[in-house]
Amino acid sequence: MNEIQREILNLKEKGLTRICSADDINEIAALTLEINRLKKEKNAVIAAHLYQRAEVILGVADFVGDSYKLAKECIGVNSDIIIFCGVNFMAETAKILNPEKRVFIPDKNAGCSLSESMRADDLIKLKEKYPGVPVVTYINTSADIKALSDVVVTSSNAEKILARVFEKNKRVIFIPDKYMGRNLAKRLNKEIGVELIIWNGSCIVHENFDSSIILEYRKKYPDMLVMAHSECPSEIIKNVDFMGSTSDMLFQIEHTNASAYMLVTECGLGELAMTKYPEKNFIAMCRLCPYMKMINLENIKDTLFNLPADKEIILEENVIIKAKKSIEMMFEFSK
Repeated sequence: MNEIQREILNLKEKGLTRICSADDINEIAALTLEINRLKKEKNAVIAAHLYQRAEVILGVADFVGDSYKLAKECIGVNSDIIIFCGVNFMAETAKILNPEKRVFIPDKNAGCSLSESMRADDLIKLKEKYPGVPVVTYINTSADIKALSDVVVTSSNAEKILARVFEKNKRVIFIPDKYMGRNLAKRLNKEIGVELIIWNGSCIVHENFDSSIILEYRKKYPDMLVMAHSECPSEIIKNVDFMGSTSDMLFQIEHTNASAYMLVTECGLGELAMTKYPEKNFIAMCRLCPYMKMINLENIKDTLFNLPADKEIILEENVIIKAKKSIEMMFEFSK
């Protein structure tokens, strides 16, 4: 058996045949083989978010997870180079936590509607309007925003950290996701605009789901377990069984035995779940993130081979120092 045959077998064993044809896997194997060779040659690691293409996650990623897990695992990686397969704010976070390493993103156009909904000037004005009020910032934000914040949170720890911040504060600013802010305010019994100040940002993927589809599928699968990301509007959340992060959803799938599962989030998570749990039944309820899907095996290979300057994450030292403090505060509160 030659190298390419072994690589094809490896991809099949990881479950890629559930979502890809045999011809696709043959093409994918040639790319993953070359990328994994380049990783060793360049002393690089690849980090991939759970929304990435399945062939990226299964074929070349060294570590995979939601924003919190990736932030933790990026710290002190044993490599000279990090190739971040996600969107810009995630690659920036990797750079903040590893300023001595070179961090690249395979497509600099991989942005985020939520992150781009707020600029540093917007936060400065908000802080001036509410002087002394602590700023709790969802990780889906730019490095400049993180540098102006008190603590960063992810969807997996936002409720816990907000509750802790409220122990010593009567009012808290939460940015930038309005839907997550509303969902958290309800969970914590806080009044929006009085106790919890929120911003008007949103995710183009999660704000466009239709709750009527959930209700329709429940008629056919009454024992279906419906899970939604906390970036979804409250109308969706009140019609699901579980709200949480992408990692939280995977945990629920692994530790439950529902007749069917509906994941109300980006399609990449559903594809990954199908490869990890082939014995389970998944109902399609997803939307593609156009930014996440800008990353593919071809531009990962190109980035590793050329290390192009226009794909490298460069941040000012003072931004790194200040942003790192807010991220480290997240790790401290999460203990």
